[in-house]
Amino acid sequence: MSDLRDLYQQVILDHYRAPRNFGALEPVSSCAEGYNPLCGDKVKVYLRADGDRIECVSFEGVGCAISTASASLMTEAVQGLERSRAEELLGAFLALMTGEDDGGGAGVPLGKLEVLSGVKDYPVRIKCATLAWHALRAALGSGDAGAVSTE
Repeated sequence: MSDLRDLYQQVILDHYRAPRNFGALEPVSSCAEGYNPLCGDKVKVYLRADGDRIECVSFEGVGCAISTASASLMTEAVQGLERSRAEELLGAFLALMTGEDDGGGAGVPLGKLEVLSGVKDYPVRIKCATLAWHALRAALGSGDAGAVSTE
């Protein structure tokens, strides 16, 4: 189990040090900002849709290793998905973080997102891991979704 935990930590640090899909996206179909007032993490999620498919997704902001890695992993996971599939994945990830699910999320495989499963053992860090996901949920609405908070 220690080897698996070490691997998960390496993946999280890799996504923190070299976040994927980092930066503003133009043109954009929708965007939303997220803020965690407890620790000061801020994230902005950009979406470009082609019909019902998420053509491109990116993020920018400042945050801790967990927040940044989660946003980076999220962009990789939802890019190219249909909106409904992205919403299912979002629900499964949030269920994993809150301990309401074992990671399957009603049969929704989480893939690489499982590396964040250990965060649920640290309740104060759950908001760090879910910040970008709450912003994604807002961005999946239409237009400029404004700001969301973890509080």
